[in-house]
Amino acid sequence: MTQPFDICIRGDGIVGRTLALLLARERLRVGLVARPAAMSPNAATTAPDVRAYALNAKSRALLESLRCWPDARHATEVLAMRVLGDDGGEVNFSAQELKVQGLTWIVDVPVLEAQLAAAVRFQPQIELLDAPQPASLTVICEGKASRTRAEFGIEFEVARYPQTAIAARLACEAPHGQTARQWFTQGEILAFLPIDGPQGNSVAIVWSVLDGRVDALLGASPVEFCRQLQVASYGCLGQLQLTSERCAWPLQSARAERWVGIHEGKAWALAGDAAHNVHPLAGQGLNLGLSDVAALAQTIHEREYWRSVGDEKLLRRYERARKAEVLTMGATMDGLQRLFSNSSAVFQAARNLGMNGFERSGPVKQWVARQAMGF
Repeated sequence: MTQPFDICIRGDGIVGRTLALLLARERLRVGLVARPAAMSPNAATTAPDVRAYALNAKSRALLESLRCWPDARHATEVLAMRVLGDDGGEVNFSAQELKVQGLTWIVDVPVLEAQLAAAVRFQPQIELLDAPQPASLTVICEGKASRTRAEFGIEFEVARYPQTAIAARLACEAPHGQTARQWFTQGEILAFLPIDGPQGNSVAIVWSVLDGRVDALLGASPVEFCRQLQVASYGCLGQLQLTSERCAWPLQSARAERWVGIHEGKAWALAGDAAHNVHPLAGQGLNLGLSDVAALAQTIHEREYWRSVGDEKLLRRYERARKAEVLTMGATMDGLQRLFSNSSAVFQAARNLGMNGFERSGPVKQWVARQAMGF
């Protein structure tokens, strides 16, 4: 008879694969279920994946412990950040001033996914599944559109922002200098994330634009699209050339009411985007998801010998450990989004004054930066 699974993970993205590898180290038998095609980020297109994530030092250490950290070309170290407001406000961060190796790393999503997939294939404690199987614990890592979450009747409170994110890759006339740049302008947020290594001159962009402009930007010619990007970025990297397709997704803030529970006599837990969504303006989404699975794996590792991995009281420890940080981060991102989307002259003056005050705040600024870096 086939040995039953200790844990069945539904969702084989970055979060799900990372959790599977962490649990396999505990000598647990893990089933990993591929997401249905409709849930995959590029399900509607065969175009190459253009996503890139900003991962902090904590996430890097976790992935390095699994030997899944990409090389320097595909995990570009960020040495400086410039954040510019819409009326003279400016905040700057420097790895040198903070005495850290890097502020963050911009990681090529397809490369990271491939490395995690290879590690999973060589881990005998993990079995790849086409469909869910019974287990003491089911962990749902299917992303924000999770079918299992809906199937289990878990409430997921969603607040839609009037913005859509557009992602693409650009070649720039000037090298990026390992600097991440972000502009807040008239209710929209544009980020240039350096990629292709320290000497690269390419960036991954995430442009959070007002919904009414999405169709025009996606339908614009590559030349016109780059012209508008050059205006929005004040020409800081010279002439721009589109080197990828454009993809887009609506932005939302969301959280599940419960992260753990019992369904039909079996335990379940949520992790990653299946549990929470935050605005991408600070690039913390995947960092939060990786912190989720690190905390869940640690909770299971530290359980009393007589507790099952599906013990509800055990899982409550994981929920308590993660909810406070995620709720705080979500509220902060939501507040910043609302502050910078308000077109009132009073709000514009206040937020730019606040940015300049924060730039001069010394220890407060350093503390905030180190929190975002995962220290």
